[in-house]
Amino acid sequence: MTPVRTTVHLVRHGEVHNPEKVLYGRLPGFGLSDEGRVQAKRAAEHLARADVTALLVSPMQRAQETAEPIAAALGVDPVTEERLIEAGNAFEGLHVSVGDGALRRPEYWPLLRNPFRPSWGEPYLEIAHRMLGATHRARELAAGHEAVCVSHQLPIWTLRRFLAGQRLWHDPRKRECSLGSVTSFVFDDETLVDIAYAEPGGASDPAATGA
Repeated sequence: MTPVRTTVHLVRHGEVHNPEKVLYGRLPGFGLSDEGRVQAKRAAEHLARADVTALLVSPMQRAQETAEPIAAALGVDPVTEERLIEAGNAFEGLHVSVGDGALRRPEYWPLLRNPFRPSWGEPYLEIAHRMLGATHRARELAAGHEAVCVSHQLPIWTLRRFLAGQRLWHDPRKRECSLGSVTSFVFDDETLVDIAYAEPGGASDPAATGA
């Protein structure tokens, strides 16, 4: 029997309006900046000719706003998928980076004891498993067609490394997942056969926002 080919596109949300440079994580109230809306529109234009029949979206405001032009361009109603949410992070709400900034603050050292887990947030393997579940839900909903999932940088990059058979611990500065980018997974039935990547919104500084 010929396998059913389905493509699931994972879109990272656009730039967030965050003039105070807060590590916002899962905090509410962080929507797109003007540039972020442009990036979302470019992602929508990139996907406009795709045969998309399902659109799943993280519950975070920035992801929901990114999904709006995509839904309009594709004529597909968005569905909130909790498993696409940003990774949990004990530093959210602070004006400190998990890297050098936190290392200079002794009160944060207990959170940094294990970078492989990571000990300051949701374990990489848990992120990979929930993202894989959301991706397969999208694949099943769009079987034989294409689906779009709007999510966040770390979850998308973790899933990509997991499916590529790479170690999940990594240097955040080397993530290939810019704002408004599209990471595409091609499946024959449940088997991954290809991974593609596009930056319709342009390259972005990986240190500008980790969400």
